[in-house]
Amino acid sequence: MHRRSVNLGFAAAGLLMLGVLAWLVGLVPVEDGVREWTGSLDPGGWMAWTFPTALFFWVIAALLLFFTWAAIRSPETPRRGVLRIWTTRGDRLFISLLGAAFINLAWLGFGGAPAWGGLILSLIYAAAVFRWV
Repeated sequence: MHRRSVNLGFAAAGLLMLGVLAWLVGLVPVEDGVREWTGSLDPGGWMAWTFPTALFFWVIAALLLFFTWAAIRSPETPRRGVLRIWTTRGDRLFISLLGAAFINLAWLGFGGAPAWGGLILSLIYAAAVFRWV
């Protein structure tokens, strides 16, 4: 019974996350019938909240929710990888996110436009971290 209630709780949280994503998409400004995906979600606000910025934080929250569910559903044992340190899934997620931040900053700093290249490198890096670290 406990596992079922945990799964129902996470299913409800997942539905809530999808609702928040739909709400964010609804906030995207529309000009001449076209969505301005990089337009301000809060014109005149103190921070430049755009859909990509909000989506970034939404993805982080969704990853944390998923990894919490995965840890409850199937507890893990730490493993030693290439770096010779013991890591869990959460540790590898943190290493991936931290590395992705540096990869994207370096990509932008060295004039890599568009930023999709940094994202692709970050995804390759994250796949490598989850596989070998």
